[in-house]
Amino acid sequence: MKNHIQHITFFLVLIFTSVSQAQNIKITGTLVEQETAQPIPYATVAIFNNDTKKVITGTTTDDNGKFNVAVPNANIYFEVSFMGYKTKTINKFSVSNNKIDLGTVQLASDNQALDEVVVSGEVSKTTFKLDKRVFNVGKDISSTGVSALEVLNNVPSVNVNIEGEVTLRGSGGVQILINGKPSVLADQSSNALGTITADMIESIEVITNPSAKYEASGTSGILNIILKKEEKQGWNGSISANTGIPDNHSIGVSINRRTEKFNLFSQFGAGYRSLPRDTEANNFNKTSGKTIASIGEEFRNESFFNITLGTDYHLNEYNVFTLSGNFAYEIEDQPSETNFSSFTESNLDSRWIRKETTEATNPKWQYEFNWKKTFKNSKDHTFQLSALGSFFGKDQSSLFTDTTVEGENVDSNQRTATNFQQADYTLKADYVNPISKEYTLETGVQYVINDVGNDFEVENFVNGAYEIDEDLTNNFEWNQKVLGVYATGAYENDAWGVKVGLRVENTDLNTLLTNTNEANARNFTNLFPTLHTSYKLSENFSLQAGYSKRIFRPRLWDLNPFFNIRNNFNVRVGNPDLLPEFTHSYELTSIYKIGKASLSSSLYHRYTTDVVERVSTFDNDVTYTTPENIGTNATYGFETNGKYSPAKWLTFNGDFNFNYFDRKGTFEDQIFDFTGSQWSTRLGSKIGLPADIDLELNGNYRSGFETVQGKQSGFAFLDLGLRKKIFKGKIVANLGVRDVFASRIQERFVNQTTFSTYDYSLRGRFITFGISYGFGKGEAMTYSGRRR
Repeated sequence: MKNHIQHITFFLVLIFTSVSQAQNIKITGTLVEQETAQPIPYATVAIFNNDTKKVITGTTTDDNGKFNVAVPNANIYFEVSFMGYKTKTINKFSVSNNKIDLGTVQLASDNQALDEVVVSGEVSKTTFKLDKRVFNVGKDISSTGVSALEVLNNVPSVNVNIEGEVTLRGSGGVQILINGKPSVLADQSSNALGTITADMIESIEVITNPSAKYEASGTSGILNIILKKEEKQGWNGSISANTGIPDNHSIGVSINRRTEKFNLFSQFGAGYRSLPRDTEANNFNKTSGKTIASIGEEFRNESFFNITLGTDYHLNEYNVFTLSGNFAYEIEDQPSETNFSSFTESNLDSRWIRKETTEATNPKWQYEFNWKKTFKNSKDHTFQLSALGSFFGKDQSSLFTDTTVEGENVDSNQRTATNFQQADYTLKADYVNPISKEYTLETGVQYVINDVGNDFEVENFVNGAYEIDEDLTNNFEWNQKVLGVYATGAYENDAWGVKVGLRVENTDLNTLLTNTNEANARNFTNLFPTLHTSYKLSENFSLQAGYSKRIFRPRLWDLNPFFNIRNNFNVRVGNPDLLPEFTHSYELTSIYKIGKASLSSSLYHRYTTDVVERVSTFDNDVTYTTPENIGTNATYGFETNGKYSPAKWLTFNGDFNFNYFDRKGTFEDQIFDFTGSQWSTRLGSKIGLPADIDLELNGNYRSGFETVQGKQSGFAFLDLGLRKKIFKGKIVANLGVRDVFASRIQERFVNQTTFSTYDYSLRGRFITFGISYGFGKGEAMTYSGRRR
């Protein structure tokens, strides 16, 4: 509290002291840590009058810990302070030639203050901006060694199902960005988000109504993942090792070196993990009375290696260049075994075992160049140019064998081979001009190229030899180019703000099945207006409102027409003829504080046309699930989330989301008009225990909901974690348990006139233990490598 009062007094004096006052004595010095002799930047040096004890003037240290200031006379004393260090008073010095050289001033760490900082900073929290919410990722214990998908699962408004599909307020079509730009690491179709670990994430921006500055993709909004980049001078870093059940073993190193001109950063990771999954399915033919039932276990075993290298070069205080690259290589082994049974009425026709052996190698790399120019008149007056390129490849082969155990002989073998390559390129320029204190203009352009080739082959074992199945073999080429231009204008004062914008996007999409020469080309241009406003009624209560128009362009895995034949009686296939969804989104949000609690609540409405739904059809006892455009969806929802800290050692946080939807549409002469609702809630707590141990509990519940052909069940699950700090936090040990009761079960029911189906999926319980060591100025970061 004493430091806060001194800082406030110091800044008031700076504002009201006349700049014309004579200042004749020059004061210089350098501030460093007592333990490491590393410079301390941005610390406060306050100068007091010896008689009145009031602040005369002051300054802050630069990046190298140096400071200089002038005073009118030598009847003074100094107080040097910085958060996490003991304040130092200097009242003995000498004056020579109107100069005071304090030399090297050492500050000792304030262990008590450091502990308080760590406690307050470890719980993830949400802050609010004019057009977005920012979820600052703390060191949540249950997130030890987990991927970005699991971190997203702890973000208010966001849900991630067992399949890794990300939804925002219960709706799909989420655009995921990395550091504000598209990235191969954010590609949901390749499960690439699993390559980003919790320890690499600084914050996640939840943008339910994005401004025109952002790409219009994502009908339910945007999630922007901001990655960490160490900014402390000198050598900093962390070494981590993790192990877990099922197999989840990794080592990781994060190193950073910052100087006045350069910031060099690197990360290295390697490991092995196994992802088991239990499955169950039933297909019932209501016409013939025949049932195909299956139960099995699948694995995805992965060995991985990755390296990230990058540098920021500060040409001067107005120009910064960033060049970075990442390379990762993964080796997959996917064994599975499924037991099938075929019944007619209650009579067993046949029972057999289908085994799969799949091997794959996945190289991926990404490179980025970024130039940011800051203009001299304002630090917020900027121009930024970036170029991003990425590649993801998969060379995969699979062998499927069917072995009859009982009844009718159904023995058969199949082989598949996949050669997949995806290249993405993004060019982006953004200009921000704060015309005045209240008015800001933003404009920019973005050009995105997605180029994909997927050569897929299926062979059947016939008469002692493998023969190509021409109906299931083809080469799919997908090329999409999107050009976007935007402009926004904003006015914001202390109480009220408004931001309007318009984005124009042209989409050029081409798909081609080369073996059968089936081509599909589309070219369309759309306008995407946005409007945001906020009003601060008091220090404890604010309102926000927003509108945006969004687009969901079908992704590769929605369009790709190839069959997944792991379970050849429950087949998923894409649809090259899918049209994009368009959504009009409206939102009203209140933000308020009540005592020790901070809360926000939102009312929202979304209206979507050409909704993409997964539709099941039935043919010869096989269920085919394909995405189709079916009608419209009007959603009305309420969401609230908040945080409450009744004591320093106890914090609660949670959120609740409810929405009602009205679906209208037809498919193949069948009417899909119905209404329904779904809701989810989450409650987390962090408890400080003796001996520097923390306990964390996070409980989740997601309700079931109706689909166009049936329903999906709800489920509840609990995560917990324990953390122990050693040597003042330089070493940290974590124990995390995801899905403690193995209750995160996904069930899908389809009930139609001629058939019904049931699908069950369970990932199970995951236990991880990690230990990490931070060196230099780095803290133990529990970095666990980058994983798929």
